[in-house]
Amino acid sequence: MKAAHSVTDLVAAGLMTPAAGEAVAAVADRYAIALTPYLLETLADAAPGDPLYAQYVPSPEEAYTAPEEREDPIGDVVRSPVKGIVHRYPDRVLLKPLHACAVYCRFCFRREMVGPGGEALSPEELDAALAYVRAHPEVWEVVVTGGDPLLLSPRRLSHIVRSLSDIPHVGVVRLHTRIPVADPARVTAELVEALKAPELATWMAVHINHADELTEPARGAIARLADAGIPLLGQTVLLKGINDDAAALEALFRGLVRNRIKPYYLHHPDLAAGTSHFRPTLAEGQALVKGLRGRVSGLCQPTYVLDIPGGHGKAPAAPGWVRPDGEGGYVAEDFTGATHRYRG
Repeated sequence: MKAAHSVTDLVAAGLMTPAAGEAVAAVADRYAIALTPYLLETLADAAPGDPLYAQYVPSPEEAYTAPEEREDPIGDVVRSPVKGIVHRYPDRVLLKPLHACAVYCRFCFRREMVGPGGEALSPEELDAALAYVRAHPEVWEVVVTGGDPLLLSPRRLSHIVRSLSDIPHVGVVRLHTRIPVADPARVTAELVEALKAPELATWMAVHINHADELTEPARGAIARLADAGIPLLGQTVLLKGINDDAAALEALFRGLVRNRIKPYYLHHPDLAAGTSHFRPTLAEGQALVKGLRGRVSGLCQPTYVLDIPGGHGKAPAAPGWVRPDGEGGYVAEDFTGATHRYRG
């Protein structure tokens, strides 16, 4: 089975009717489509309401751009001093070696920048990006993202990781990827070995939005990473109609922890063009996060975050649990909703 990269491919795979394909033609002209053979097989019997189907198969709603939506919703461009680098926080940078992904999520905040055949940094451009890191001793952590860096060959990944390892002030490399749940067979022993280098701590953040993504092949890929000693973090986007209820989030976060992934961030969806149908309100997200506090342990609690538009970074978006009482003390709310005075 071949990967799907067009509406024609999706129709041929039985994931949409010809009429549905015509309805998303304008969307397909603007935003990239890609589903791996693994996902095509996984979704063979799925319908449009399926939580995995909705993440990867285009819908007519994407043709609408809300007034508040942006081409660059989190300000990558304004924070990019050299090609391939985004420097938003003092002690860490993003390194984007390529703009291609194995799959294209319909809610992606970089959907205007990524696509099939997405541009990769040339050797000279990668050298310049690494030189930038080398010239900034305040940079302690390098987040390798994109696109999806695990699309690179093990040889190229090893070159990047070992080049960062040679920079004395870099202590951590963190790779962001969808590959373990989008193309798990790609996570080979050779690829895993390429992610490690002396004198450098390798971490990986895996983007997973629903417990149904934790299939047997995905769990195997995750285990290969964890067994190699690579600490794993979970990145999740809060998505209307996919995971915006407490039971779905509880199942997901317990599933992640069961597979040795620490839930890290629960992202409020960014203001990417054509994604308003995925976005709950902040109030709805805060209520969900509050409801999780008593349902699952601290191991299963990510930080709910809002990426402030314009390149200003992430802010915790959770409701306030401890607040001033107006009398010099505080009121603390427990997971049942009961409040308690605190003086201290």
